[in-house]
Amino acid sequence: MAVETDVLDELRRLRTRIPRLAGSLAATVDGLVLAHDVPDTEPEGLAALTAAALGVAYRMTDAATRGEFRELLVRGTRGYVATYAVGSTAVLTLLADDRVNVGRLHLEGRRSGARIAELIDTRVGPGGGRHAERAALDAHAPPPPDADRRIGTLPVRTPQRPAHQPRPQPGG
Repeated sequence: MAVETDVLDELRRLRTRIPRLAGSLAATVDGLVLAHDVPDTEPEGLAALTAAALGVAYRMTDAATRGEFRELLVRGTRGYVATYAVGSTAVLTLLADDRVNVGRLHLEGRRSGARIAELIDTRVGPGGGRHAERAALDAHAPPPPDADRRIGTLPVRTPQRPAHQPRPQPGG
């Protein structure tokens, strides 16, 4: 049985344990969908947005010296979006109605995140998964320039002085 199938089974069990859970998604930290149970939502788009939010959340916890990222909760007028770290390579995102028990959401989300992390690590191994063959093909390639950057952090650009002086504009 594939890891994706096991993860999907866990997502479906999660829906039975949390009343008012509208959907769930497991994805890699770079936004690739592992499994999803999100009706009326585009899973690829949600995974990409989760990866972007995860990058900001990593930076925020680091800048505020609050330790390693664990979870992110966003509240909208119609409900919640909760994101949980699943090991170092994946993330779990839960969509819940506005009347959900947030404590129960956190409790079950954390438990499912731990189970999914175990599934990924035992079946695939750290750094494996659906796209592991890409790493094997690129084994002879040089490491990326930001190899020491932690997963989920965004690169920082330094402003540079222009190589030429701009010409004055007429009439200005």
